[in-house]
Amino acid sequence: MKKFNYIASAKRTLKIESDSIKSLMSQLDKSFDDLCNAVITCKGKIVIMGVGKSGHIAQKISATLSSTGTPSIFIHPTEAAHGDMGLINKKDIVLLISNSGETDEIINILASLKRHTKKIVSISGNNKSKIAKSADIKIQLNSKKEACPLDLAPTSSTTNALAFGDALAISLLEAKGFTKNDFAHSHPAGKLGKKLITRVEDLMHKGNSIPKVTPNTLLDKALLEITKKNLGITLVIDKSKVIGIFTDGDLRRCINKKVNIQNTQINKVMTKTFKTIGSDALAVDAAEIMENNKIFTLVVMKKNKYVGVISMHDLIEARIL
Repeated sequence: MKKFNYIASAKRTLKIESDSIKSLMSQLDKSFDDLCNAVITCKGKIVIMGVGKSGHIAQKISATLSSTGTPSIFIHPTEAAHGDMGLINKKDIVLLISNSGETDEIINILASLKRHTKKIVSISGNNKSKIAKSADIKIQLNSKKEACPLDLAPTSSTTNALAFGDALAISLLEAKGFTKNDFAHSHPAGKLGKKLITRVEDLMHKGNSIPKVTPNTLLDKALLEITKKNLGITLVIDKSKVIGIFTDGDLRRCINKKVNIQNTQINKVMTKTFKTIGSDALAVDAAEIMENNKIFTLVVMKKNKYVGVISMHDLIEARIL
């Protein structure tokens, strides 16, 4: 059996599909603006329909819209014809995905859709098709060729539709000013949800678990505090204010300089500039600050007062990272 070059085949497919997506940028026109404005002002939900591969794409687009602040559901056209039409009301927009624009299952319910919905939008490769002609807003997505060498399996056309759906969702997200907190409301479970709802105050060390010493504390006594609290750091507190920190890195520098730990006050060797974070900030934001600055702990503040310490280990243990 002749050895087949799988990588070369895969590269051809990716090249065809990436070129097809690039072509979408020049295809966007006023109809995209019309669609976005219609969705933004819609008082109902976005109902998306498709059959076969287009149906799978429709389900993904619907899920992305819902998770980014635009209520949406997927309804299979066949199920709509057998009762699910009752899920649609006059406030809703129905978005129909069909590359040919001639999908029988959708054509068969067009008359009912017009009676039950506020507006119909078509996404197809032919604005002269029967489905497009019945739509209030027509979006035409042209694919020069499918990645399938037989030009049979939907490949470039479905990739285009998927990318278009992402572009629509993100355009709406940005227009609405959708935030991380908004995203968290629709993603409460799993690691993603935990990242979006866990705040620094939920994980920080506070009260007696905070390692702290006074400015005049001798270095050897400060090391005992660091060891006792097991965070690799101690805060240096003067009149309830953090004036510096002392870390494992500071200790290594002291050792390299042969500093006498038994007669050196910690305020002589502490780090005076340090990173802080608000107690109500997301834990994932704390992780970003640590990673960007290559540090392992942050002083937690609330109303200009220190209230705790959070470490990289805390974030890992909570599965934020």
